[in-house]
Amino acid sequence: MEVQNGAPRLKDRNMTKWGKTVYEFKRDWQLHLMMLVPVIWLAIFKYWPMYGVQIAFRNYKTKLGITGSEWVGWRWFEKFLTSPKFFGILKNTLIISFYSLIIHFILAVALALLINAIRNEKFKKFTQTIVYIPHFISIVIPVAMMNQIFNPISGLYGTLYRVLGNEGYPTDFRALASSFRHMYVWSGVWQNIGWETIIYVAALAGVSKDLHEAARIDGATRWKRVLNVDFPTLLPTACIMLIMKFGHVMTVGYEKVYLMQSQLNLNTSEVISTYVYKMATGGGGDFSYGAAIGLFNAVINCLMLLFVNWLTKRLSGGENSLF
Repeated sequence: MEVQNGAPRLKDRNMTKWGKTVYEFKRDWQLHLMMLVPVIWLAIFKYWPMYGVQIAFRNYKTKLGITGSEWVGWRWFEKFLTSPKFFGILKNTLIISFYSLIIHFILAVALALLINAIRNEKFKKFTQTIVYIPHFISIVIPVAMMNQIFNPISGLYGTLYRVLGNEGYPTDFRALASSFRHMYVWSGVWQNIGWETIIYVAALAGVSKDLHEAARIDGATRWKRVLNVDFPTLLPTACIMLIMKFGHVMTVGYEKVYLMQSQLNLNTSEVISTYVYKMATGGGGDFSYGAAIGLFNAVINCLMLLFVNWLTKRLSGGENSLF
């Protein structure tokens, strides 16, 4: 290896694998230096906290610390799995998660195809901006908006009910357990659907115009071009995104659920994340029990990711998968 103009130059083509690695590192040392910041962040905030996972197997006491607390093995996992609330909480989590996943996935793909079909570039950018903006709003705002809109007394819903000639006040949907899931999912669609289309729109931007031109010459309508040109191009990206979503299938963010939750809709709104919050830091103070439930959640997410990745890889003949 020789150095030319301050950068190493590969001289020996028969260099060992270790030698090539050293050469490539010296050649691209600036890029490796830039990678150091996210690697350090990942180590501090993602890997180092794994040390605290052992809390799930101990009877954690703050004054004794992690290693000083009594080792109890699987006690907290058994407590959760045998709890009378287990199946109800698991059912609510899975229903909300799969409901949200299916609706968001289908609508995100459909919206990306529609945005890509817009020919006027200015209107296209305007549309993208409008559907992206809600994603940057704090989660508290959509919940407050729903409370104002669906308020049966002073909200838009109650006002329209009386304007149409009805007497009294309408049913308060916020208090119905059966309407919680729909309000949660569809308000999430309004807030996040535009943001979820970004990757799909980027993938569609790579579709060759020659393919559309050839299909147009063959007499294909716009709808047929979407089905036979755009959609097949989008499919590999959609598969990867779907696999990644399954890695969070048990993770229903507690912030929005907790803000929308009340004693009246608790039967359908209590999910694993809110239960962990209540048990660990929301007044329960049972850190070991909360850690055990959180670890159980993470393991299920990991297994779901591995299974869906394997299934997608098998169905696509090894073409579409994360690994």
